Amino acid sequence: AGVMLRGLRRRWDAYKYRFVPWLALNVRRQRRTLRYVPESSQDKIISDEDVCETLLKVFTALFVNDFGRQSPVLASLPEAQRQYLRVLPAVLQQAAVGSQSRGRQPVLSPGDVLFRTLGFSIARDRSSLPSAGTGVFVTRGLVPKGMVVSMYPGTIYRKHEPIFFQSLGNPFIFRCIDGVLIDGNDKGLSRSVYRSCSRRDQLGPFQMSDVSWLTAAPQNPLAVGQYVNNCSYEKAANVCYQEFDVPRDFPVELKQYLPNIVYSHEIESHLRCIVLVTLRDIKPGEELFSNYYTVVN
Repeated sequence: AGVMLRGLRRRWDAYKYRFVPWLALNVRRQRRTLRYVPESSQDKIISDEDVCETLLKVFTALFVNDFGRQSPVLASLPEAQRQYLRVLPAVLQQAAVGSQSRGRQPVLSPGDVLFRTLGFSIARDRSSLPSAGTGVFVTRGLVPKGMVVSMYPGTIYRKHEPIFFQSLGNPFIFRCIDGVLIDGNDKGLSRSVYRSCSRRDQLGPFQMSDVSWLTAAPQNPLAVGQYVNNCSYEKAANVCYQEFDVPRDFPVELKQYLPNIVYSHEIESHLRCIVLVTLRDIKPGEELFSNYYTVVN
């Protein structure tokens, strides 16, 4: 019984910082256990421009790889279609056109696209930490320091929006500097809310968000950041969270790979994303570890 109680206590100590009712009662007394940053600019390990450039590079490669199934989108964007056709490598262009006419699957898996684009790939697997469940590992390639290595998917809730029931028993709620919450749970009520908001925001052939991160095979291979485990005494943090607001001029055809959606459609603001940035070089086989509660100076 004692072992069971100690195990439950450890699980609660790790979970309580993501439990919204507990946060509401303890935020003033537990400031240093939360992710607290005095100024938003101090949260930046790399620039927003670098983050945006990396996401555009990966999303463009995914779009080109899946070119054969983008006909409805491209039909509404003839100029974009001509632009992509100009930059398509000859071999990939032939393969994509062939898949368009014969209904074939994309040429490469999303993981392979990531590897060819950024030089590494990541995947979910059993964590190296006892009782930690699922973790995220670098499977191929070397991830250099200061690189976007993952994204934290989920529904975005602003202050005073209803998230109480979604937070119950939910270890995947991330708190941003300004109090914005991102629910990265891919099951239960959280899953249903995300799918509903995604269908709500679709504009004709244009999907404004990615829903495939809710499955075992995400089309955006970066969208597994909710499974990155907290560091421990034995496993130091090798990645950190960085907030990124998607610019309004982000290409509409690439928004289908953004793994985030806002809960309230009426509020006009930039889409909030969370990326995980490497703090050092990470080799193949290493697990990613963050720190949920770091005070960033």
